[in-house]
Amino acid sequence: MVTGEKRPAQVCREHNLSNSVLDRWRKEYEQRGEAAFTEKEATEQEALEHKVAELERFCGQLAWENTVLKKALRQVGSRSGTQ
Repeated sequence: MVTGEKRPAQVCREHNLSNSVLDRWRKEYEQRGEAAFTEKEATEQEALEHKVAELERFCGQLAWENTVLKKALRQVGSRSGTQ
């Protein structure tokens, strides 16, 4: 498309793309050039937010495991107390 060899509609048909996706990719390419095809580097704020979310998930997992273990201990304790 950049060289004019193919029209946008033809590229969309050949690659089963919607026109909106192609337009978005074209704009991204115009703004970032070849860097548009590489992963964007996260800003420091985004990296920190990702880390916080990861830690929150980990804390949730630990809380759930503690609940399960406490319940299991109560069941084992009640069985040994009645025998």
